[in-house]
Amino acid sequence: MTHLRKRMLEELQRRNYSQSTIESYLHAVEDFAKFFGKRPDQLDVEHIRRYQLHLVQQRKLATNTVVVRMSALRFFFVKTLKRPYVREDLPFPKRPKRLPMVLSQEEVTRLIDSANNLFHRAILTTLYGTGLRRAELCRLKVSDIDSRRMIVHVHQGKGNRDRDLPLTPKLLETLREYWRWMKPKTYLFPSGLRSRRADHPITSKAIWHAVRGAAKRAGIDKPVTPHTLRHSWATHLLEGGADLRTIQVLLGHSDLEHTTVYLHLSHRHLQAVTNPLETLPVSGLDRVPRSRRSLKK
Repeated sequence: MTHLRKRMLEELQRRNYSQSTIESYLHAVEDFAKFFGKRPDQLDVEHIRRYQLHLVQQRKLATNTVVVRMSALRFFFVKTLKRPYVREDLPFPKRPKRLPMVLSQEEVTRLIDSANNLFHRAILTTLYGTGLRRAELCRLKVSDIDSRRMIVHVHQGKGNRDRDLPLTPKLLETLREYWRWMKPKTYLFPSGLRSRRADHPITSKAIWHAVRGAAKRAGIDKPVTPHTLRHSWATHLLEGGADLRTIQVLLGHSDLEHTTVYLHLSHRHLQAVTNPLETLPVSGLDRVPRSRRSLKK
């Protein structure tokens, strides 16, 4: 490990960044240095500008990916190298605001029923039954399932926050059947069945493949990801009568503004709004001419 990498790692650890963020930040700085073939501390703002254009124009990376890369470089130059002026010369690309994809309850049923095996069935049911993020599901332990209190404990979720989620009878039934077959020891979803890696957590990529494979077998053409189940769960909670504050707590959102997006996705809330068009006393359609030609006076 180089001196610069060790120094950046220590700065990230001092601020208690998550392991996934640490890995992505270190990778971003490494890629930045490889692009120019120089040590990163020998580069400046002009190199960052050229690198950002390369990510956008040549590599055509998604906006969120570019934002993460720029955040990593800003951390490296401002926090590790102590060059605060870089912060002012490092613009972030504007993120497009898009509504998340949501499945209907009928589609979620088809998805779960299309699981490849009991292992995948338990993963899909847990994702939809708790709204967990992929990383949170990976770290979920057997001891986090509290069947006496009917609670799922989430330790150190996004933002290093703990939270509790309700454990439903249907999810508990699935997990009990899964446990009797799999008998996981530490992590609820280990990376190996009966191998030397059986006591290591599953990777987020494996979860992604489990969801994508089930969606394909279910004949769902939408771009379904593990996060789609989280969005669907929150939307269905809202449609079922749960209030936004409760959903915010369950999802682990730090700001209620992040939760209000589900108002745009809830069919019940959209249909409950009275459209002003319906109150206009317009004439009947039988009096409207059918010709597209303009009428002369």
